[in-house]
Amino acid sequence: MVESNPPKLVQDGPEFYEAGLAYRVQTPDGAGPYPTVVMVHGRRGDEDVMWVFRRAIPRPWLVVAPRAPLADGDLFSWQIQPNDGWPDLAGFDSAVAALARFIHALPRLYNADPDRLYLLGFSQGAAVSLAAAWREPALARGVAGLVGFAPAATEEEIAGRLSGRPAFWAVGTEDKTVPYEQSQRAAALLRHSGADLTYREYATGHKLTAEGMRDLRDWFSGL
Repeated sequence: MVESNPPKLVQDGPEFYEAGLAYRVQTPDGAGPYPTVVMVHGRRGDEDVMWVFRRAIPRPWLVVAPRAPLADGDLFSWQIQPNDGWPDLAGFDSAVAALARFIHALPRLYNADPDRLYLLGFSQGAAVSLAAAWREPALARGVAGLVGFAPAATEEEIAGRLSGRPAFWAVGTEDKTVPYEQSQRAAALLRHSGADLTYREYATGHKLTAEGMRDLRDWFSGL
């Protein structure tokens, strides 16, 4: 079936310059303001790799996937991450600034509802999403992280920052990219920050299973 409003790539023109990042967007039918999901790709990705998760997001929602600002090989990253370490919260400040500018433009550009905007991050994108939610809690109503990690942060830095906000955290127990202990640390930090956490584990590597996709769809449907 041909969609009446297929996803559109924006990488130049006035919308690009206002948002500050290239992105792919799919606008809903009907009147807004629209509940919105910002899909944040991981290390060495782009705006297209997240589109597989579109089917987990309700319709009609506004769906937007920004491209990270840093060239990393042939693709893009939010931070040029060291292979032997896990960045701290301050290390994501430039990524958070770029993402915050992008999000603040969405109500003007696409009638996004700032009170019903959610972040969905994969791998490094999950870390960026958490960093943004912790640094600027007003940016998003909730956060979903898929096989991701959390920026290293003290409990004092994040205490209560997500108080009562919904969060979904999907973990691959066989993940070699984000080890299980990093996933557990992220879940503990989410709880400490006050999130209403839905935590799920899957016997898989660095990906989301079909079961995980169903769980993510159920989570979004319950918001």
